[in-house]
Amino acid sequence: MAWHLRPDEEVPADTARVAQAVFPKGNPYLTLREEFGSLYADVLFAPLFAARGRAAEAPGRLAVVLVLQFAEGLSDRQAAEVVRSRIDWKYLLGLELTDAGFDFSVLSLFSGAFGGGGVEQQWLDTLLERFKARGVLKARGRQRRDSTHVLAAIRMVNRLECVGETLRHALNALAAEAPEWVPAQVLPEWYPRDAVRFEAYRLPKTDKERQALAETIGRDREQLLSRIYTPQTPARVRTHPVVEILRQVWVQQYVPQAGEVQWRTAADLPPAEQLLQSPYDPEARYSRKRETGWTGYKVHLTESCDAAAPRLLTHVTTPSAPTPDSVVTETIPHALAAKALLPAQHLVDAGYVDANSGGQQSTPVWD
Repeated sequence: MAWHLRPDEEVPADTARVAQAVFPKGNPYLTLREEFGSLYADVLFAPLFAARGRAAEAPGRLAVVLVLQFAEGLSDRQAAEVVRSRIDWKYLLGLELTDAGFDFSVLSLFSGAFGGGGVEQQWLDTLLERFKARGVLKARGRQRRDSTHVLAAIRMVNRLECVGETLRHALNALAAEAPEWVPAQVLPEWYPRDAVRFEAYRLPKTDKERQALAETIGRDREQLLSRIYTPQTPARVRTHPVVEILRQVWVQQYVPQAGEVQWRTAADLPPAEQLLQSPYDPEARYSRKRETGWTGYKVHLTESCDAAAPRLLTHVTTPSAPTPDSVVTETIPHALAAKALLPAQHLVDAGYVDANSGGQQSTPVWD
């Protein structure tokens, strides 16, 4: 899709007239539009789209829809329907009453276009600049920070299913990259195990049989890796990201011993912060905080908390789940300083406080 610059248009006259009649006492979305306009300019999202091609939906509007969708807990299909049917959304988005909206699949395509490029951080920073300009957010006030768990969008599987699915995923990815190379490397006995997702494979019932299957998969993986790393293998195969995932999972779950591949015992596994849980999200890790155990990430939210002022998020960071809270104690103030939003007092809980080598306790307050 291509993007085309859209000027910051006024709310259509009919939309404004009907919205004011329906909400004579006001509405948060109407107030937001009146105070801040269209929120996001399309040019902010220019890197996500080609300069030529079929015109995309206005990216600035889609960004606002994603924010509203999260705020109201809507699915893509529900959010697209609300764009078509709700007057307050049409007012905020600057749409005609007769605008039929877009297909719900556009939202997943738009959010998937980010690719970790940091655009989502620009969303927040853009709003913060506008809030500062309006005087509702100021530096040298009070802010607080806390963390919570974020579940990875992966299916939870056991160790055996993980190694089996990693091999299957690697074969599929390499077959798409080098269809002429993969068939010559796959042995006939691999097909029954790798034809479908491994969690659908009927696993053996006894521990002995499960270990035997795990070691069989380990030998298959070792054989595939040995062929991948030969000089004759195409470079696009050797350097494919899935190969490194395959290698890491093999090293973590197996150990070579006397010329054989041995399945590691639970006591011999790497620590949780290193152990890959899924080939589809290699950065997701298992962690536990008090009574909560999860696989994924940990989000740290910083918000303003001055009396008689709105509470606004000022910074968001999402490291891997096992990352201790104290690790971000120094990085977040630097990020706030770069935004000219360093507080006079920053409130945190005990998880963010650690003792340094000198025996002094780091403080949660920056002056």
